[in-house]
Amino acid sequence: MVSSGSHNPSYGVPDGRFRTTRWSVVMAAGRRTTRVSRKALEALCRNYWPPLYVFARQKGHSVEDAEDLVQGFFARILERKQIAKADRSIGRFRTFLLAMFEHYLADEWDRASAQKRGGGSVPSSCLRGSRAR
Repeated sequence: MVSSGSHNPSYGVPDGRFRTTRWSVVMAAGRRTTRVSRKALEALCRNYWPPLYVFARQKGHSVEDAEDLVQGFFARILERKQIAKADRSIGRFRTFLLAMFEHYLADEWDRASAQKRGGGSVPSSCLRGSRAR
């Protein structure tokens, strides 16, 4: 496990602490795509990548897996435009982000577990039965 004072040289992570949320940046990032919203998204990714990486490492993921998980998570929330769902009146942005990240980790674990169990392949006994007819 990694402590909050850890350092990941490939991403220049000085610590794993959440920065103070600038809601103006969150709101700009959640708007339709413009130059301003892209810059806001970049700022959010840059500021929140380190604490999410540390969180994944604390959950027991390897360095490589934690990096992949955080990258995949950001790709998903950007693709689905989930930043727009953040609401200051409901709670902290870091809580919102961590909840979504925990759901993403669970989804990834489910997906990996399903693949280990045969995930979508048809058992050979089912194939034999269909040929007998």
